[in-house]
Amino acid sequence: MATLKLRVTGMTCGHCQMKVEKALTGAPGVYSAVVDLSAGEAEVDFDDDAATTDQLIAAVAKAGYGAKVAG
Repeated sequence: MATLKLRVTGMTCGHCQMKVEKALTGAPGVYSAVVDLSAGEAEVDFDDDAATTDQLIAAVAKAGYGAKVAG
């Protein structure tokens, strides 16, 4: 298991936050995702044998938002 923190751009409201959470939790190998709208960040717990960082970023992008590894 791995934990990844992403910086998410383009979120402006609670609906955006829920869309990003749904996109991440729907990705293969993801156990949980918590999105902080005010911080513009998402913390994702996932099986790193089943998903990659790039796949998680792509899931956010498919939902219409930008994402990159925070740090």
